[in-house]
Amino acid sequence: MGEVFLPGNHRYLGNQFMMWRQEAGMTREEVAEAVGYSAEMVRSVEQGRRACPPRMAEIADELFGARGKLKAGLSYLTREKFPARTRDYIRHEAESVSIWSYECVLIPGLLQTEEYAQALIGGRCPAMDEETVAERVAARMERKQLFTRKPPVEFSFVIYEAALRTPMGGAAVHKRQLLQLLEVGSLRNVALQVLPFSRVLSGALSGSLVILETRDHVRMSLAEGQQVSLLTSDSNEVHVMTESYAKFRMEAFNAEESAQFIQRLVDEL
Repeated sequence: MGEVFLPGNHRYLGNQFMMWRQEAGMTREEVAEAVGYSAEMVRSVEQGRRACPPRMAEIADELFGARGKLKAGLSYLTREKFPARTRDYIRHEAESVSIWSYECVLIPGLLQTEEYAQALIGGRCPAMDEETVAERVAARMERKQLFTRKPPVEFSFVIYEAALRTPMGGAAVHKRQLLQLLEVGSLRNVALQVLPFSRVLSGALSGSLVILETRDHVRMSLAEGQQVSLLTSDSNEVHVMTESYAKFRMEAFNAEESAQFIQRLVDEL
């Protein structure tokens, strides 16, 4: 995805931090020791790649003799809605005209209910504070606006059976999640298919993938794994992902069969 930079207000505070440090005649290493963070963290803050922690700004303000001018910038900072590794993808997703998504272990984020997302995000390790969890869940729900955007986005989802059988959040949450899939799958601009255990391909077990097309007709692919996301517009990579998705979709139940399969899962609960 390349280097990720924070919004302008974060970068501005980082630049101010650097200027005050230089005026105080201190090195990053000296500041790092005083504020209790690494020198690399100080560098990242100054370069706008990491948000300045409030504690760092407060200690540095006194250290640099800024007389409140540095820490005053904390009130203008905005918290990021999405993890750094997914921000580029989210930006392109918001401007897409088509999205093809394959998921092997979880319900795709765009299809998740709030309860399901809460259970998923809130259960991650290491644990996040409640405010961050709530913000991440709300941001995920905001993405659903794509389903009603005009002009409409064309969606294709293929979901491996394992993801549909995992009761994330418990039986009641699981049932409501399956019912939501049936509801969204009935939309005219959405094709939702189930890849059953009996038809799985080896490549389908390697991880999730997304292929999107932007308004400028640029195709991009996203491959995800444990704490890793790779977004690319490289034509060779996109071609490989597109071929894989085509195979998964071909082996999956058609839309009608998929809806019937999901309904049977609902009836079992």
